[in-house]
Amino acid sequence: MNPRIPLVDLAAAHAEIAEEVAAGFAEVLAATAFVGGPAVGAFEREFAAFGGVAHCVGVANGTDAVELALRAVGVGPGDEVIVPVNTFAATAEAVARTGAAPVFVDCDRDTCLIDVPAALAAIRPATKAVIPVHLYGQLAPVEELQAGLAGSAVRIVEDAAQCQGATRKDRTPGSGPGAIAATSFYPGKNLGAYGDAGAVLTDDEELARTVRTLASHGGLVKYAHDIVGVNSRLDTLQAVVLRAKLRRLPEWNAARRAAAAYYDKLLADVEDVTTPTVLPGNEHVWHLYTVQVPARDAVLADLEAEGVGAGIHYPVPLHRTGAFATAASFPVAEHIAAHTLSLPLHPHLTRDQQERVAAALARALSAHRRPL
Repeated sequence: MNPRIPLVDLAAAHAEIAEEVAAGFAEVLAATAFVGGPAVGAFEREFAAFGGVAHCVGVANGTDAVELALRAVGVGPGDEVIVPVNTFAATAEAVARTGAAPVFVDCDRDTCLIDVPAALAAIRPATKAVIPVHLYGQLAPVEELQAGLAGSAVRIVEDAAQCQGATRKDRTPGSGPGAIAATSFYPGKNLGAYGDAGAVLTDDEELARTVRTLASHGGLVKYAHDIVGVNSRLDTLQAVVLRAKLRRLPEWNAARRAAAAYYDKLLADVEDVTTPTVLPGNEHVWHLYTVQVPARDAVLADLEAEGVGAGIHYPVPLHRTGAFATAASFPVAEHIAAHTLSLPLHPHLTRDQQERVAAALARALSAHRRPL
């Protein structure tokens, strides 16, 4: 029997950097630089340069990154923040943790990104910010939001957890006047730590300073607590891992693009498969390769039976979860949640594995095709 094809192969990624990480860990342990050690500052500088922004503030995880970015632009109790309903719960959780209320909007059927006209139509007097989620590895059309919000006080806070290295019309997340973005280094991301980690990216020095202050118990000097903050710091050992992986990220993202292009070719003539749409002007980094299929759950079960580690992102739109339940209907997101399937995709995926995935998917779809 052929070996199982994992959705993400973290072991292969670790094998590439194991010696470098071991040496870096030994350095941290010898120096006992466990909190805020040199590796943290080095990673922040390197990732800021990679991301084309002036400032990177490392924090404990991606959810904290979104919350801290929101708080830095002034979001708090009584405010509303517009959130696409097709996203991971952390986006809305971060809003709720500031004391603000998430206001959901639907997504675009082709790209699954935020529906910009719907977001602009949802603006109310209490609206403080909009969170465009850069989903699956490509950027949402932030410039359309900026144009629609011109002259208003509503801020844009980008959720860039899935798009390390992606660009839109040569722009990177968090770049530009007043812009701010949050990202996650959860292990399965394109740039993943060996546990939780995250960062906030911005060109704005004042915003960066506010985030760093908030994340350090409200002060930048020990025992000086200027505002009410939290404890959310990037762990030094995680910074070692992230520095090693960052050096390989351009190559790994290129491998993801090649794999996505091969999936496009393999699935072009497979009946009942809708392959991903890339928004014109986007440089996609393919955190996920998602397709839309009928009888999704049955197809997923068949793939699992054949040793294909497919997944679902996301099976329940946020307005249908217990935490954020509303009576509103978001038909596009509901359709996507019922039909989306994520195929194995990572930098170490082989063409042979992709061919097995495509063949298994074609068989599963054929087995569950309903006669006319």
